Amino acid sequence: MSKLQNKVAVITGSGSGIGRQIALTYAKEGASVVVADFNEEGLQQTVAEIKEAGGNAVGVKVDVTKEEDITRMVETAVNSFGTVDILVNNAGVSDNMQAAGNVQDDTWERVMNINVTAVMRATRKVLPIFQAKGEGNIVNMASLSGLAGGRGGLAYTASKHAVVGMTKNIASQYGPQNIRCNAIGPGHVPTPLTMNMSNIDQFGMQIATRGANMMTKAGTTNDVANIALFLASDDSAMISGVTIAADFGWSAY
Repeated sequence: MSKLQNKVAVITGSGSGIGRQIALTYAKEGASVVVADFNEEGLQQTVAEIKEAGGNAVGVKVDVTKEEDITRMVETAVNSFGTVDILVNNAGVSDNMQAAGNVQDDTWERVMNINVTAVMRATRKVLPIFQAKGEGNIVNMASLSGLAGGRGGLAYTASKHAVVGMTKNIASQYGPQNIRCNAIGPGHVPTPLTMNMSNIDQFGMQIATRGANMMTKAGTTNDVANIALFLASDDSAMISGVTIAADFGWSAY
């Protein structure tokens, strides 16, 4: 149980859901974890669970739309554990399935700021650390919506396609410096993000779920965390620039 021994991981959105399970999984495998989330109660609960299990973690309240918070997050990792080895860009937000004709400007801007710009800024902040040490690993949370066109609203789909593209670009540009970047594209996984949507665009939802009868089953946060562990560990040393569809074959129909 030491695939990430002596590694330091920063995980955004790790106060609940998939992010929390990734944090718990990484800590179990030996990583020191920086739990970053806007929900202070949630992040402290994640930290407590890690410590109760004998792991090493520190929490930091972060609004990923603010560059100063991103900077403080990375500085917390360096000050607490000496470095950063792994960045997991997990924080994300949905768009309530808003179809193109119904997109609201504030929804578009919020989704892009959290799902795209924050990923860029966190990546930009850790890259000098990775370059200086000659290695590093980034795991991005994309979505099946980043690999297909009709599984979400317009803003969310656009944002996750951007994450898939950034993943490829980073892997291509920084691969020669021993820096890897991959992404995960989950299908349906019940989490606070997916279960607590409100003001849903009924047209967008109807269209996005028209193939739901072909879905085999829902995934779990642990299913996704195991993939995140694989991508962060040396088990996937040859893999970079890839987005793994994690949907029990739903997208293959």
